[in-house]
Amino acid sequence: MNSTEFQDKTKRLGLHVIRFVEILPQNYTSRVIVNQILRCALSVGANYRAVCRAKSDKDFINKMKIVEEECDETIYWLEIIEESGLAKIEVVTPLKREAKEILAMIVASINTMSKNLKSKKSEI
Repeated sequence: MNSTEFQDKTKRLGLHVIRFVEILPQNYTSRVIVNQILRCALSVGANYRAVCRAKSDKDFINKMKIVEEECDETIYWLEIIEESGLAKIEVVTPLKREAKEILAMIVASINTMSKNLKSKKSEI
């Protein structure tokens, strides 16, 4: 998957979360959680766009680690929503699967770039 496709994938996650939170109950607890999950889910795509403008391999890794944290936090809030009963498991599961798939790709990219960076250093 190229960077443009991955940008689209991370943006879709944010859009899916936007649509998802609209079905949550309108109460204090939901409002707090909605603010948190929207912030981190939308941050995944926004921060990945910054990754695409990385100035170096180290900058790429550092920016990707931010994306990793935001994606993992998105999964956390989805788990909270699911386990608290604010939404049905059948509704949350596809979003969790999507976020976990993105997270796995992020971690793989970080690991690959880290190995490449170490190889470059050992060649010197």
